[in-house]
Amino acid sequence: MGLSEYLYVIREGFMKPFALIQNITEGCLDGLLLSLYGEAQLDTQKQRYIAALKEFSTLYGELEDTHIFSVPGRSEISGNHTDHNRGCVLAASIDLDMIAIAAATDDGVIRLKSEGFDADTVSIADRDSTKTNRYSSASLIAGVADGMLKAGYTVGGFVSYTTNNVFKGSGLSSSAAFEVMIGNILRTLYHNDISDIEIAKIAQYAENEFFGKPCGLMDQTACAVGGFIAIDFEDPKNPIVEKPSFDLSALGYSLCIVNTGGNHADLNEDYASVPAEMKAVAKALGKEVLREVSYDTLFHAIPTLRQTVGDRAILRALHYLAENKRVARQSEALASGDVSTFLALVNESGASSFRYLQNVYTVKNVEEQGLSLALALTERFLAEVPRQSACRVHGGGFAGTIQAFVPEENAADYAAMMDAVFGAGACHILKIRQKGAIALV
Repeated sequence: MGLSEYLYVIREGFMKPFALIQNITEGCLDGLLLSLYGEAQLDTQKQRYIAALKEFSTLYGELEDTHIFSVPGRSEISGNHTDHNRGCVLAASIDLDMIAIAAATDDGVIRLKSEGFDADTVSIADRDSTKTNRYSSASLIAGVADGMLKAGYTVGGFVSYTTNNVFKGSGLSSSAAFEVMIGNILRTLYHNDISDIEIAKIAQYAENEFFGKPCGLMDQTACAVGGFIAIDFEDPKNPIVEKPSFDLSALGYSLCIVNTGGNHADLNEDYASVPAEMKAVAKALGKEVLREVSYDTLFHAIPTLRQTVGDRAILRALHYLAENKRVARQSEALASGDVSTFLALVNESGASSFRYLQNVYTVKNVEEQGLSLALALTERFLAEVPRQSACRVHGGGFAGTIQAFVPEENAADYAAMMDAVFGAGACHILKIRQKGAIALV
């Protein structure tokens, strides 16, 4: 059932928050909500949307043309530390999301209140002034507006209230969901014929040019498009995005993310060392990035490279070259419905990250190895599970989270084990969401 088929139950004409609450209460959006969250979450999510509508009404009143939006978080599946060298990645959207209630205004000002944070006010005419306020949500709002205007789209003011269960520090891209949400709202309120991919590119522009973070495009694309997506960054300005049609949840698997609670302080050098060392290998071979280097060229140059860039850089380059091919194989497995090969390659990706990329713990604090411990415990647990499963480091690594694909029937026991070690609520049992950035109404 397509999105348009869900919306026939919403009466035509302008919708006020109170009327939208009635529609949700009466079950008019149940079909769409079930597709986003599943039956187990239906009642919880309905109450979440109703609470957001009530808060919007309290903040801004019963505005007539009120809309409801959702943008998912994302999980990196494979392609660990490859995008910065124009590599290939596999990612997926998840059933944690940001929701927003919004209505257009005619004053050219964007006013947005996020639950738990101070309100942001951005004048579209004066959007460049936010560049002096880097690393702020206001700068992201202004950046998306600027990017859409420069691309020739219509931009205007709006008021919005948002709430977000894509928890920060999880590697699930709460910031990318926020950026994509601004584009999603502007697309709907101002009737812009803009694709999900273009919204993702504009979101990246906002983060690069206004927020001040030189991020890639994977996070924004996964949040905007939805489902599994394979992205080839050989041309970073025009990445190739493919969407294998595959529903892992239908096969009875949960995606578990475990937050080990590691200390993220002083890890910038660790993160920066990965692209720097990969590019150092490429430069030593006369290239800009590793995407331009073949395995044979790298292999024959190893004796010289050991003296110039060091062993770890070579190992990281070997990881990169193998990981690119692994992403292609995983995409093929998903497209053909071969879950066995897909899960085997997830395990391969994790082993490569641990052994060659070496981003599972920081050498600055070898006593703290929460990711290593979490992976060891997960491997032991999954060895006793009757069905095939997989695990790997999640995201940038060094501290933070791991990822595990666990059969649904074993997910609760797995979560209980990990919570006992890493604290209550450490393990989050998730599903792959098939829809990306959408307007529900």
